[in-house]
Amino acid sequence: MTRTVHCQYLNKDAPGLDFQLYPGELGKKIFDGISKEAWGLWQAKQTMLINEKKLNMMDPEHRKLLESEMVAFLFEGKTVEVEGYTPPKA
Repeated sequence: MTRTVHCQYLNKDAPGLDFQLYPGELGKKIFDGISKEAWGLWQAKQTMLINEKKLNMMDPEHRKLLESEMVAFLFEGKTVEVEGYTPPKA
């Protein structure tokens, strides 16, 4: 059975995540208020950030940066900006 949450990112009711993907209180907040669709959008942005900024997930400072970008994207409606990145033309 699919869980439905009121997604804070999309501002609508949508299918929720199947289980908590991120640890701690922030993980609970994501599980309770972010949809699968919004999490997928974040994962694409996260991949771009890791690749374009050459982040090392073993570095605590890089993980902290990624977490702050995640919170800004999912809960504050901010876009992910990468200096010098130009999206490909369709």
